[in-house]
Amino acid sequence: VYIGFLTLVYMTLLFVCACINRRNDIADIGWGIGFCLIALASLKFDFYFRGILDPRSIVVSCLVLIWGLRLAVHIFVRNRNKSEDPRYEKWRTEWGKWFYIRSYFQIFILQGIFMFLISLPVIFANTSHIRAFPTVLDIVGLTIWVIGFLFEAVGDRELANFLKKPENKGKLMDRGLWAITRHPNYFGEVTMWVGIWIISISAGAPWWSVIGPLTIIILITKVSGIPMTERRYIGNKYFDEYKKRVSVLVPCLLYTSPSPRD
Repeated sequence: VYIGFLTLVYMTLLFVCACINRRNDIADIGWGIGFCLIALASLKFDFYFRGILDPRSIVVSCLVLIWGLRLAVHIFVRNRNKSEDPRYEKWRTEWGKWFYIRSYFQIFILQGIFMFLISLPVIFANTSHIRAFPTVLDIVGLTIWVIGFLFEAVGDRELANFLKKPENKGKLMDRGLWAITRHPNYFGEVTMWVGIWIISISAGAPWWSVIGPLTIIILITKVSGIPMTERRYIGNKYFDEYKKRVSVLVPCLLYTSPSPRD
């Protein structure tokens, strides 16, 4: 209840900031920061009642902070000096007089609900202390998280460097990690949350806390991640060829040859 109320207040304040700046894509920057707040709040909540900080809780919170702050900075830098994200601009026009009401509930409150569900393993890991740290599950979970973080961070960096070069305008990024998965950043994000869930199981989290990684998997593969990204390339012959030889999410090393750059 405490974390749920905190998430509601945070998303409401984020909505107010979006209204003042007339940029609903502030929600994208606030996404990673929101997870950081939930991790810190659950850590403080546990410390308030126990009077000590559990090593596993510290590790999990640090993992969330590293991921969330890096993502927020990355999106902020990407959006800086640009107009509002086209997705939100489109909704601003389509929703008309209902724009602010729909924005609050359909963008900010809905994201807050997803944020809470995905964070369930973090909350349990920070408040459950059944086993000593580290266990085999902790090591496995941490290893999986590191792999995921590298995929997301390196993938984002590769794409950012590619887009900076004027000669790449209109061309398709299919080098580096993008040669073995069409969405290395999304694969990394899913992998990191699976890793955190495994650590939370080691802490004594219930089996149904798997709703956390399942939520992010569904969002990325079925809702706002991959579907919205790939919709932009409908009719692009180079992307159609790219889809035939590169895995959509899980990396596959059976890579043939790069597509034409022109």
